[in-house]
Amino acid sequence: MRVVEREKGGAKYFYLQHSFRKNGKVITRELYLGKKVPNDIEEIKAKLVLEAKEAIAERLEKIRIRFQEEWVRYPQSAREKELQEIAIAFTYNTNAIEGSSITLEETRLILEDDVAPSKPLREIRETESHAKVFLAMLKTGEEISEELLLKWHKEIFEETKPDIAGQFRNLLVRVGPYVALDWRDLEKLVKQLMTFVNESKLNPVEIAVRAHYMFEKIHPFGDGNGRIGRLLMNYVLWKKGYPMLIIEYRKRKTYYKALERTEEGFTNYLIRRYISVHKKRFQ
Repeated sequence: MRVVEREKGGAKYFYLQHSFRKNGKVITRELYLGKKVPNDIEEIKAKLVLEAKEAIAERLEKIRIRFQEEWVRYPQSAREKELQEIAIAFTYNTNAIEGSSITLEETRLILEDDVAPSKPLREIRETESHAKVFLAMLKTGEEISEELLLKWHKEIFEETKPDIAGQFRNLLVRVGPYVALDWRDLEKLVKQLMTFVNESKLNPVEIAVRAHYMFEKIHPFGDGNGRIGRLLMNYVLWKKGYPMLIIEYRKRKTYYKALERTEEGFTNYLIRRYISVHKKRFQ
């Protein structure tokens, strides 16, 4: 959002220009301010931001309501089948983002038919363990806590990374150019994250997205942070009655770039993606 100046007939005119996404396109709108910038320009900006947030919140609530209406119509057997399909897609994509060579169809063979492809045993074990944790996560009403994160990590990695499974790191970690926060601050930072997740009054989708960003910046584990962070985000969504969000492997580059932004930048990006994925539920 910015003030732009234009000259016409020797006179200057000012406009407040703001952009937003609609149906995958960037739309730019302008609000005429007059021949000078008003003294309450910051209040005008704040009002536009608030109106945009309210519009987003309305869409998110429509998504939640429509999803719940759809879900209650499913018979129990159909729900189980749908959750299995989500588990397959989620497990494939989240593992692929972290470098797994197992394909979507191979993930299905492993989880549905107990058929092991000719792939590293470590990747097969992590596929099985991740899907198991994911499905168990959806059936528990457990409060999000430090202990729950440690439990997820241990259950996913105890066979493949037993030396670090279920333990917060006690060393410096670097992810590309990003140096994770000091491990000596982990206890305090994780507690702050848990307080935010459980007590924030923000929209649940925003809580989920911000929690994911905060978790990745803390990077509490020696490995596996991406997978646990995406589980955390989706558990928040599921507990609050919202449909989940699968970060697709094929769109990982924009996801990575978004993680390099500020918290606000990442939040705006992922909420837009969430709305785009579920747009049929509010249209």
